[in-house]
Amino acid sequence: MPQLVTVRVNRPDRRPIRVWVPVLPVVLVLFPVVVLVVLAAIVACVVFRIGVVRALGAAWRVISALPGARFDIEQGRTAVLVAIR
Repeated sequence: MPQLVTVRVNRPDRRPIRVWVPVLPVVLVLFPVVVLVVLAAIVACVVFRIGVVRALGAAWRVISALPGARFDIEQGRTAVLVAIR
């Protein structure tokens, strides 16, 4: 599971903004929402006849593979870098 998300915004003619977000405290604060999302996913799996255990297992594998991912987004002269550790 990812531990830290780093967001850096490079703006033209200004200093870059860097934000470090620890994942665990954010997940703990948003835990009620996470529970509702998981329940909605289970209901969707039952409605569309998808194996619940396989779908949740696949979601967990995607989340576990996130550490080390980097996303670079550029729009005009502004750039955003998101690094997941």
